[in-house]
Amino acid sequence: MASALCALALLAALAGPICLRLGRDPGFVTGRDGRLSTSIVLALAWTVILVWLLLAILGYGLTAGGGIAYFRGADGPLSTLTTVYLPLLGGPYVALIAAKAVVGLRVEHGSMAKPAAKPTESGRRPLRELIANDSGRTDLVDLQYVVLSAVTMLYMVLFYLADVGGGLPRLPAEMWALTGAPAGAYLVNKMAVRANPVITNVALEDGRLTVEGGGFTPVPTGPPTLLTVDDTPLPTGTDPLTGALTATLPAPGTPPFTVVVTARGLRSDPYRYEPAPKPPVPVPAQQPPTA
Repeated sequence: MASALCALALLAALAGPICLRLGRDPGFVTGRDGRLSTSIVLALAWTVILVWLLLAILGYGLTAGGGIAYFRGADGPLSTLTTVYLPLLGGPYVALIAAKAVVGLRVEHGSMAKPAAKPTESGRRPLRELIANDSGRTDLVDLQYVVLSAVTMLYMVLFYLADVGGGLPRLPAEMWALTGAPAGAYLVNKMAVRANPVITNVALEDGRLTVEGGGFTPVPTGPPTLLTVDDTPLPTGTDPLTGALTATLPAPGTPPFTVVVTARGLRSDPYRYEPAPKPPVPVPAQQPPTA
């Protein structure tokens, strides 16, 4: 029990400062668009887990394990490192490197829209970005990648704590499929996704609608970009500085409503615009009558 508690304390000492640092400045785990990167976050998490396991095994071996002899032999605490754990970690790192290359090339050639993320008031990025696409809708491929990786990490942590002296948990050789297969699906999804327009924000002021995002530019020989509000097309202009689409909302034009942009024959995810609720007006306290 004491060894398990020490291992848990070591995990907290490793993961705690990293989480606090990323909470203040998440730039280390964001992609080129400023959103949380699923592949970077999972690769970092796997790195922390592996470093923790190695340090915990080292600490146990040099204290309760009896020293150098603990690490020797064919059944030593690190005997499964190359046969199970390195292939297990290979999937997330291959997905990280390949996804960065694929996204970079596709953005450069205009076959993928990656508009910048809208800044948040706190400066932190919402964790939901790990399982959502650029429009904010849940992506099933990202969801299964995150969930299966988290379950595998939990499996490793709990089995190690159940038998600290046994070294690296004896995982089945097929366990690599729980990270390799989702990582492969994640990478294929990055390669196969179409260059749909992406709406990141909609603003309405005095009947003038402004739609921010990316992928709005039509091809020279194709149909013009189409902006619809509740399936009603609107005459559309483009802000030359920001590239945002602008339109005049017809009467009555009262929110909430759904905005969709179609460019190059591709349709964006619907964006539901709802105005932010106005803060309540404070009522001045009544003064008691004077005698």
